[in-house]
Amino acid sequence: MDWVSYREATQNGGCKIVLPIGAIEQHGPHMSLNPDVLIPDHIAEQVAHQCDHMLVAPSISYGYKSQVKSGAGNFFPGTTCVSGDALEHYVYDVLIAYVEHGNREFILINGHFENSMFLCEAADKLVKQCRLRNIEVRVYLLSYWDFISEATITKVFPEGFTGWAVEHGGVLETSIMLNIYPQLVDMSKAVHIEPAQFPPYDVFPSDASWVPQSGTLSSPVPATSEKGSLILKECIAGIIEHLG
Repeated sequence: MDWVSYREATQNGGCKIVLPIGAIEQHGPHMSLNPDVLIPDHIAEQVAHQCDHMLVAPSISYGYKSQVKSGAGNFFPGTTCVSGDALEHYVYDVLIAYVEHGNREFILINGHFENSMFLCEAADKLVKQCRLRNIEVRVYLLSYWDFISEATITKVFPEGFTGWAVEHGGVLETSIMLNIYPQLVDMSKAVHIEPAQFPPYDVFPSDASWVPQSGTLSSPVPATSEKGSLILKECIAGIIEHLG
């Protein structure tokens, strides 16, 4: 988009800016390092395509440190993370730049669980700083998986759902990627494991023995493109219903 077209679309707060935020993190031997970026980016584009007055900003690809009990930790080559402080300030700087352009409403679509609280901090800081300048802004923060209903969970996990915490590299993400970027998934390399089990605490330095050697926290083997389509349709429709 050239700057003149961008100015015309956004002047006087004419658009909601949709910002996908993810991470570069291993997702098992069967899948690329960037589902946490590609999935929210795809959802953002589909939402904006079906809504008036929305623009999708370029994704923020690097997210907060992978945690052992939700992302298998930082033991694997390719997982490339930033500190919470860095992520908070980076997102804030991007948003305040958009405010300077005249934008006033933002939708942050998170694709990496560990980002959540630092995105809250960035949004809160933005609102407070703008109010000091008599500028009213509104930031909507969401993680796409929160729009998945119990009915869909039952269809996607007919053998029983063990919880989002161990879905890293499992059926959810693999199914979505099979649907939108099948060329980045090789199911012949998918490793079947039982869902990871962790003690009710964290430890630092992190203990690599807690993490399955595949890097996933549950089995991706039951994943299908059809399941991915079902999940995506519900997430996109839910976001449009609430924020479109």
